[in-house]
Amino acid sequence: MDGEKPSGERAQKTPPEKPAKKKKEKQYRLLFPANKKGKHVMHLLNFLRVLFYPIHFLVYPYKFYGPSKAGPGACILMGNHYCIWDVFYPARTTWEGVHFMMKASLFDVPVIGAWARRLGAIGAMRDGSDMRTVIDAMKVLKNGEKLNIFPEGTRNKTEGDGFLPFHGGAAFLAIKTKTPVIPFVICNRPKVWHCTHVVFGEPMELTEYYDKKLTPEDYAEADEKLKERLFELRAEHRAMLAEKKARRRK
Repeated sequence: MDGEKPSGERAQKTPPEKPAKKKKEKQYRLLFPANKKGKHVMHLLNFLRVLFYPIHFLVYPYKFYGPSKAGPGACILMGNHYCIWDVFYPARTTWEGVHFMMKASLFDVPVIGAWARRLGAIGAMRDGSDMRTVIDAMKVLKNGEKLNIFPEGTRNKTEGDGFLPFHGGAAFLAIKTKTPVIPFVICNRPKVWHCTHVVFGEPMELTEYYDKKLTPEDYAEADEKLKERLFELRAEHRAMLAEKKARRRK
């Protein structure tokens, strides 16, 4: 009969499509609550501090100058950048947690990305176009935590002692959250077995910009003040060393 299938031939049923599995979002811990003493502690970071501080100092000895202890509360630690080990310098200013701003692409590196997430690092686009970066950074500072920024955006591998072009943004965060900036400058490129001089300046409060309607030019001006302070710190340190050397010759 028309419409009947030949005997023995079984109708093939199309298996139902399985619902697509949703990719689990990678855990990203941003904020760390304050303890009873009001301190925001990252226990994993403290473990790494105890483990690696002696090794780092042995291989890359260094000496701090200036007020190298960050006080309680939120602050932005801002300095130049030569190598991956530079993170130890701002980390040594406190036993509280420090959120490091790093290239967003590093979050895709298997081991580095996983550790960075657990330590509350903040991914940043090199061109500063990622609004998520700004929002996360402001959340951290408003929560009373510490943030580290290398405004050059990448490691300085050039010859000589100049800085790479600075990316703006530190001043914007400092002004919007009314947070002090602690400038620091690595005066000489870290080398194995050679002492690196790291100079810290007094916290900078950009109070003259608070509670005002600012233009992009105003923020650029504030960023320039922060940048100039790094040049000043390095120049002052070199002048101090030159004066010491001159005294020894007498």
